[in-house]
Amino acid sequence: MATVVLLGTLDTKADELAFLRECVVVNGCEAVLVDAGVRSESPLADISADEVAAAAGEDRAGLAAAGNRGSAVEAMTRGATEIVHRLHAAGRLDAILGIGGSGGSSLVSAAMQALPLGVPKLLVSTMTSGDTRPYVGSSDIALLNPVVDLAGINRISERVLANAAAAATGMARASAAFESRIPRRPVIGATMFGVTTPGVTAARELLEARGYEVLVFHANGAGGRAMEALMRAGVITGALDVTTTELADELIGGVLSAGRDRLEVAGALGLPQVVSLGALDMCNFGPRDTVPERFAGRSLHVHNAAVTLMRTTEAECAELGRLIARKLNRATGPLAVFIPLGGISAMATPGGPFHDPAADAALIRELKAALRPDVEVVELAADINDPAFATAMAERLDAVYRAWADARVAIERAQEDVHAALPTDAATDVAMTRPGRIRQGDAAGRAARAAMPSSR
Repeated sequence: MATVVLLGTLDTKADELAFLRECVVVNGCEAVLVDAGVRSESPLADISADEVAAAAGEDRAGLAAAGNRGSAVEAMTRGATEIVHRLHAAGRLDAILGIGGSGGSSLVSAAMQALPLGVPKLLVSTMTSGDTRPYVGSSDIALLNPVVDLAGINRISERVLANAAAAATGMARASAAFESRIPRRPVIGATMFGVTTPGVTAARELLEARGYEVLVFHANGAGGRAMEALMRAGVITGALDVTTTELADELIGGVLSAGRDRLEVAGALGLPQVVSLGALDMCNFGPRDTVPERFAGRSLHVHNAAVTLMRTTEAECAELGRLIARKLNRATGPLAVFIPLGGISAMATPGGPFHDPAADAALIRELKAALRPDVEVVELAADINDPAFATAMAERLDAVYRAWADARVAIERAQEDVHAALPTDAATDVAMTRPGRIRQGDAAGRAARAAMPSSR
């Protein structure tokens, strides 16, 4: 029988959680109710609030007595995250369904975000009609708006919560029976915008023809974060980072920033990467009337009713070149930087609304000047969407990925030979003290090599 974990706070949402448990059971799944309420002593819970607090190394009664709501919620969030992790590891979580207001949603979503991608996650939250980025993060959380506040069972909440339970039980059963039909292949993460779609698509198709699985991410802030989260999780082991536009939003103050650490994860993990300058000619805002007043005199392009683009200036492009170089100079794995001399987006080509040769030249000049001398730089007299440019990027990534995978396997085999030659006790000591980075690299190498396409 598939299992749905219900997560919430019984001190404030007892009626709703009891109703959800009843619906889950009626729908044919086991329900495990986890109580994260700091003032709760409810007997309805399968895993009590005391147990949740203890999982965080805290005493629930002590947290309640202290009267510091922020500290209490933070502790219960840590505890709930640990409990949910344990349930999943024990095979007792096929889907998770949570409810909450602002505080409860923060707690529940943090626990959900810690679960692997693909585990069904559904959050019924009163916060779904606003900015949901803090609750979703880079995870695959599904959100359901309850319409009314979560304050008892009424004719609206009854229907909404029943639908939530039906969705969660359906996903739980499907998840428990799921078997992937995708063959095991090395996974490449690629970034794309509308103005770089033709080039990224052509590169993706070439890599797929050579045996890779390519996950394409919309470079809208959330996309860049999601891609790099999957790198940290070991799912993505190579990068075709064509569209680095999120860096412009971070620098200038646009709405699609992926954060200060964007473009650093692949390098820190030692993953092979091909990087380009896609859509760095633009910074993104919402509707035209939301563009900050300080940019009133800038070159603006209304992309649609919800998106306004602003051309980056020569000075901004110069700073972006230096910023990218600083990030890439810290890379520990194979790296090639591809520069399209004919335009960095569909809008920056001759005749396009953002065609600005001086700004593009400043970007390229400062990037090249600040990059480490050993970083491979490929300049082509083509725009970023030219099929020749796309082919060159894909072929180079294929070459460096294969060399990287071969090198990792060679390191692994050498370490195994050393381990096999040692006495038993010494071998155990070596295994326990082997540097974490090498161990992580070896695991990545094994996974990459096992999934490698055969050479053509």
